[in-house]
Amino acid sequence: MGPEGTFTEAALLQVPGAGSARRVPASTVGAALDAVRKGSVDAAMVPIENSVEGGVSATLDAIAVGDPLRILREELVPITFVLAARPGAALGAVRRIATHGHAWAQCRTWVDINIPDAEYFPASSTAAAAYGLVGGPGGAAEGDAPAAGGYDAAICSPLVAERLGLAVLAADIGDVSDAVTRFILVGRPDALPPRTGSDKTTLVIPLPEDRPGALMQILDQFAARGVNLSRIESRPTGQFLGDYFFSVDADGHVEDARIADALKGLHRISPGIRFLGSYPRADRRSPAVERHTSDGAFGAADAWLATILRPAADAAPPGAEAQ
Repeated sequence: MGPEGTFTEAALLQVPGAGSARRVPASTVGAALDAVRKGSVDAAMVPIENSVEGGVSATLDAIAVGDPLRILREELVPITFVLAARPGAALGAVRRIATHGHAWAQCRTWVDINIPDAEYFPASSTAAAAYGLVGGPGGAAEGDAPAAGGYDAAICSPLVAERLGLAVLAADIGDVSDAVTRFILVGRPDALPPRTGSDKTTLVIPLPEDRPGALMQILDQFAARGVNLSRIESRPTGQFLGDYFFSVDADGHVEDARIADALKGLHRISPGIRFLGSYPRADRRSPAVERHTSDGAFGAADAWLATILRPAADAAPPGAEAQ
C-alpha cells in the first residue's frame, strides 16, 4: 500500500524473497486488498496496528468484509519521522505540512512546539506527501516552484526523503521515540502457515445480539481454554448505530487444541465468525501454556470421554468376564 519509500514497503522488504518480487503500489488499503481478491497480485502488505495510535481502522474494516482473505505473516517496523522540504527551504518558513493522519498524530506535539501555526494537509501516505513536494519522479531541486499539492513540507520517513533529494529540516520528530507499526501480509485463503509454537490467530467476531453479558460470553470461550488475547478492538459494522464486530488477536495457532476448541465454542455463539489466519509472530515470543490447556491435556480428555461413550463390552479387555 502506497508508493515507494513508505514504511509499508519497508515492511514488505523484510519478507524473504520480496526484494526480487515485482512490487505493485496501491493508493489505499482497500485497493491493495481488492487486488489480492481479484488475483492481480499474490499478496498485499498493509498496516494493522500502531504502538501509539492503536488499530488501523481502514485495514480492520476492509479485511472484515468481502471475499475471505488470509493473513500469512506479520512484520514489525520501527517508525522514525523527519520533516522534509525542497532544498533551500527554511524551518521558519514552513506553514503547511502534508502527511498521513497516523503520522500527523504521532508528530503533533513536536509540531505544536516548533511550528505552532502550521496547517495540516492530509495525504494518502507519508511517501505520497513527500512525492507531492517533488512534483515528479526526477527529484527536488533548489528554487523549484511551490509544490503542486499546496504545501511546503512533508512528514515522512528518512528513506523517502533521501530517495527524493529532499532537505531534512528536522529529524526524529515523533512524540514517541520507540514507536512501532505492525504490518500484515495478506493473501488468498488457500494456504495456512504451519504451526511454529510462536503463533498468532486473528479473528473477526460479530456480536450476535446486544444484550448484557454478550461480550463476556465471547471472552469466556478464550478464558476457559487458557487463550491469551493480545489485541481486541470493537468496530462498527456500518449496518446501523450500535452494531459492532470485534477484531481479535489470540496467542496460538488453529492447530493448537486450545485454539481449535475456542473457535468451535465461538462458532456456536457467533456463526458469522471470520477466521483471518494463524501465522508466526514477528517477535517469535511463545505463549505461556498451562498444563491443563496443553494439547496433551485436551487429547487425554478426548480419550477419557471415548471410554465413557464406548459400549461396556468394547471397553472390557479381551478374555475378561463380566463380574
